[in-house]
Amino acid sequence: MSIPTRRDDLVSLYHDLSDCQKCPLSVERNTVVFGTGDPDADLMFVGEAPGFNEDKQGKPFVGQAGKLLDKLLAEIGMERGQCFIANVLKCRPPGNRDPQPAEIEACEGHLFRQIELIQPRVVCSLGNFATKLLSGQPEGITKVRGVPQVRELGGRTVFLYPIFHPAAALYTPATLERLREDFKALPELLAQPLPGESSQAAPESPAHQEPSAPEPAPEPERVLVGAAVEADQLGLF
Repeated sequence: MSIPTRRDDLVSLYHDLSDCQKCPLSVERNTVVFGTGDPDADLMFVGEAPGFNEDKQGKPFVGQAGKLLDKLLAEIGMERGQCFIANVLKCRPPGNRDPQPAEIEACEGHLFRQIELIQPRVVCSLGNFATKLLSGQPEGITKVRGVPQVRELGGRTVFLYPIFHPAAALYTPATLERLREDFKALPELLAQPLPGESSQAAPESPAHQEPSAPEPAPEPERVLVGAAVEADQLGLF
């Protein structure tokens, strides 16, 4: 009997949530937007809630904000498939309005379970709602952005890194530059040891790796949660 992997556990969680009716948002949604990415990711992004395109496609950050996220990742030598991307809410609020406290309360356990299963080193909270939930503090994003916090999330010590939501930077050049600055600090933050962890345990920064020896034979392709690749993965995007 095979040992369940993180991906298996995330797939199981996805199926558990696929018909969630814990709050009234379930009435108008098209789909639960669970999240996508590498189940073993060191870096996790947490946004606010699905928008129109996300609700249609079942994937987070597929609109203009998602394209900007991909661009900023590319500038530091990373790509979406190396991260896991989720939201505080798994269902779209009507008219893309702000999440309501009761909706956050109903959904927050799903997010904390995702963090528990993925075990990231760095969790980037994008904007006010994700930052206030994950920090447990009332300060808004403008006061705390760009400053890592040591937090326990999902039973694990992580660096919580509050930054602006990409949507806020789409039409505001000054906000975009601040967001770009904060992204540039991510490789170094990912390479830092967490409190109580030896420096040898910290992974090497993805943007500053030394030239490697000739590559060995390729390993089997890692399947990302959210990738529709097999018929038995019903409900996965």
